Amino acid sequence: MNVSSLLDSVVEIAVETGKFIKSQRDILSAGDIHSKGVHDYVTRVDKESEQKLVRLLSVLLPGSGFITEEKTTTQKKQAYTWIIDPLDGTTNFIHGSPPYAVSIALQHKEKTVLGVVYEIAMDEAFAVAGEDIPTLNGKEIKTSDVRSLDSVLMATGFPFINFEKLDPYMAVLKRFMVETQGVRRMGSAATDLAYVACGRYDGFWEYNLNPWDVAAGALLVKNAGGRVGDFRGGEDYLFGGEIVAASAEVFDDILTIIKAYF
Repeated sequence: MNVSSLLDSVVEIAVETGKFIKSQRDILSAGDIHSKGVHDYVTRVDKESEQKLVRLLSVLLPGSGFITEEKTTTQKKQAYTWIIDPLDGTTNFIHGSPPYAVSIALQHKEKTVLGVVYEIAMDEAFAVAGEDIPTLNGKEIKTSDVRSLDSVLMATGFPFINFEKLDPYMAVLKRFMVETQGVRRMGSAATDLAYVACGRYDGFWEYNLNPWDVAAGALLVKNAGGRVGDFRGGEDYLFGGEIVAASAEVFDDILTIIKAYF
């Protein structure tokens, strides 16, 4: 199957779902917000959005499997499997603070072959399929061409559940604060990766992530000319819970700092 033929439809589904999410923001109530654990929240909107995505994607690609954050459908891998985060950045959404995004990836036999990240507040759809160059609202994008660490703008996600690696994380954060142009924390890993893909950020690292946080964004970065790996430089970034992504020219410099502490 030519997955590129699905891309426009997946973008439409992501945008439609994003507009639903946006329409719910001003009517969100305290009763719509529930805790999944310490500092980990889910809303009625997360679940309803996921159900909407599953329904529409099932029609688009009958017989496909699903791996989803909120587990509103049976979690089962098939030859084609969707990996979905219906609302990446739920805490931001609760507080009315962007960014927050819909993230959809499609895997074929465990290889990611399609990715869409729709950042709702800015109405920006990042999309890629197969080996094609990614696009932002239809225009091709690429990673930055910075070549020295002191010109890099980094992005990260703060630990908020698992603090076992907080000390090495803080050591890495200190290094990047001192040796780069700065570090930003937006609260949406999917958006962070999309921003690396289009050159707004030069690098991103975070641990304690899930496949639905990174699957679509990682493909965007790779096809935009960047590199993606785990903290050891390997390929276990999707299910391994840690990721570093950057433009190709500075990836090794960034990884060297991370490897020194993790």
